[in-house]
Amino acid sequence: MLASPAALLLLAIAAPAEEPGLALRCAKALTCADEAPVIDRALVLVKDGKIEAVGSAAELDVPDGYEELDVGDLWVMPGMIDLHCHVGGTRDINDMVYQCNPGVRVMTSVIPDNPALRVGLAAGVTTVLFIPGSGTAVGGQGVLLKTGLTTFEEMLVREPGSLKTAQGNNPKSYGEGCGPALYNWHITNIFRRGRAYFEAWEAFENGEGPEPERDIQLDVFRALNAGEAQVSSHTQQHAVVQSTLRIQVREFGIETFIDHGSMDAFRGAHLAEELEVPAILGPRSASWRSNSRGYDHDGRMMGMAAEYQKRGHTRIGFNTDSPVIPQETLQLQAGMAARYGLDDSGMETVRGLTIVPAEAAGIDDRVGSLEPGKDADVIVLTGHPGDPRTSVELVFIEGELVYDAEEERRW
Repeated sequence: MLASPAALLLLAIAAPAEEPGLALRCAKALTCADEAPVIDRALVLVKDGKIEAVGSAAELDVPDGYEELDVGDLWVMPGMIDLHCHVGGTRDINDMVYQCNPGVRVMTSVIPDNPALRVGLAAGVTTVLFIPGSGTAVGGQGVLLKTGLTTFEEMLVREPGSLKTAQGNNPKSYGEGCGPALYNWHITNIFRRGRAYFEAWEAFENGEGPEPERDIQLDVFRALNAGEAQVSSHTQQHAVVQSTLRIQVREFGIETFIDHGSMDAFRGAHLAEELEVPAILGPRSASWRSNSRGYDHDGRMMGMAAEYQKRGHTRIGFNTDSPVIPQETLQLQAGMAARYGLDDSGMETVRGLTIVPAEAAGIDDRVGSLEPGKDADVIVLTGHPGDPRTSVELVFIEGELVYDAEEERRW
């Protein structure tokens, strides 16, 4: 039966108006894609919150009905990603009664659109991994968030975003009597329990065993062992990082990324590369090492990212540990890495702010590069992001303009 004219009119009124697409013209697009990572005189097409196409403005046509925005001599690039953030909400989430707290979830403390995230957004940070503190060997679960949206549901990228582990001085300092042997034992023990829990659920779901009793402390290990989340490992100094790789990656096969990786941790960069473990470095970009420590012979400042790179590591990213270093200085970490010797001829600084952390967190299907089908998280800036003179002028998240420096410059 045909609908009446009145019914059709009501349907037309009730249906949401289709959002027009956006055609963004710029002087240069840093796409961070494997193919055409840089496009001069570029055109970026956005539709329904996704990247529709990226290419030369001379070769791409603008579809009918699209709004056109020409930013002149400005550049565009993907939104920046920080995988070590403590300013997503109430800080600092540290439950230090026990050394292993895998059931702690910081998602319950998220404060959407809080001031620290708003300033970070003005510097081009569009995605963060908000994580617990590092006072214990296993601190709990982080959550991946978009920074410029106003509700938790809109912000959420993935939960759990990661499981936070910590080695080195922090758990040693806060846990009485907790030296390297003990915190490594704690991590190994909880990972073994987590593996057994995952395998019990796998057997049940395959009809090969009884239904296990649910343990909310171990639930995260189902995601970790299934490759649906990663371990963000607060690990530093060479011996400590080697323990991280030995326990979490070699023994248990859990996707892990090095978080901090400072001091002389770069001495094991070749092994991290062999095991395909990203190094998300910072907030220290350089370390002083005297001859007395045996790492250098002239007391010079050593760039951490440069030292990883010299040893063949290719998955180098950057973090702030905000608010230890303010969220808005993420791009400066990349610039300092270049200042202290990182070879940027292959856009290593830009990739370390975008696609490398996206791959490390397993969210590169959505963010990290300007490619068709990915979220339209796009920043418009005055030049290379590693240059401290560069400023961010516009930020789009999922195609929505969420920051305009002309209206209110925050950074």
